[in-house]
Amino acid sequence: MTSSDAELLADRNPLPSDLDSRLREHLTFLIEVDLLKTVLRASPLAAADRRENDAEHSWHLALMVMVLAEYADEPIDVGHTIKLVVVHDLVEIYAGDTPIYDTELGKSQQAREEAAAGKLFGILPEDSGRQLRALWDEFEARRTPEARFAKAMDRLQPLLLNWMAKGGTWRTPGVTADAVRGRKAVIGEGSTVLFDAAMHLINEGERRGWARGSR
Repeated sequence: MTSSDAELLADRNPLPSDLDSRLREHLTFLIEVDLLKTVLRASPLAAADRRENDAEHSWHLALMVMVLAEYADEPIDVGHTIKLVVVHDLVEIYAGDTPIYDTELGKSQQAREEAAAGKLFGILPEDSGRQLRALWDEFEARRTPEARFAKAMDRLQPLLLNWMAKGGTWRTPGVTADAVRGRKAVIGEGSTVLFDAAMHLINEGERRGWARGSR
C-alpha cells in the first residue's frame, strides 16, 4: 500500500490484523471509497431539493449505460462501459468535483486528479490498483467506443437534471446556451441520436429562458 503513511477511513476503526493482507487492502479501499458519497456536485437532483453527490451520479450513469446502450454509434461492451462510469469519478474523493463551467478551477483539474489517482489506487494491491487505474485512464483518454459512450453519459446525465430544474447550472453567471452546447458536444462522440436529443433540450431550454442567449 503506497498510501499507508496517510490516514484512511479504515484507520479510524482498524480491520483485524489477522485478516489476509491482500483482502485487508481490498477492504481498506472499499471503506475509503465511501467518501465518494460525501463529494457534492453542482447538479441539482430531480427528486429532491438538494445537490447530488458523486456516488449517486456514478450509479445513475451505470443505469444509463444499460438503458441507452442501443443508441451508441459503435457496438459497445455494456459491462465494460459500466466499469468505466463506476470508476471515473473515484479520484474526486481527493481531488474534489470540478464544476463543468468553472474554467479557473478547470486549469488545475488534470494535475489534481492525476495525483488523486496515484494516491487512491495505491491503496489496493498492485495488480488490482493497476486494473482500476487502467479503467480510469481509458475513460479519460476516450480512445475506445466504450470510453466515448461513457463520457457521453457523463455529459448527458447532468443535462437531464438541469432540464428538470428548469436550468439548474445553466443559470450559472456568465454561462450562455452556446457554452452549454459546447460542453455537451462530446456526447456526439458516443451517440449521434443522444447528441441530437441533447441539443434539442438545450435549444428548448434557451427558448424558455432557462439558459442565456449569446446576445
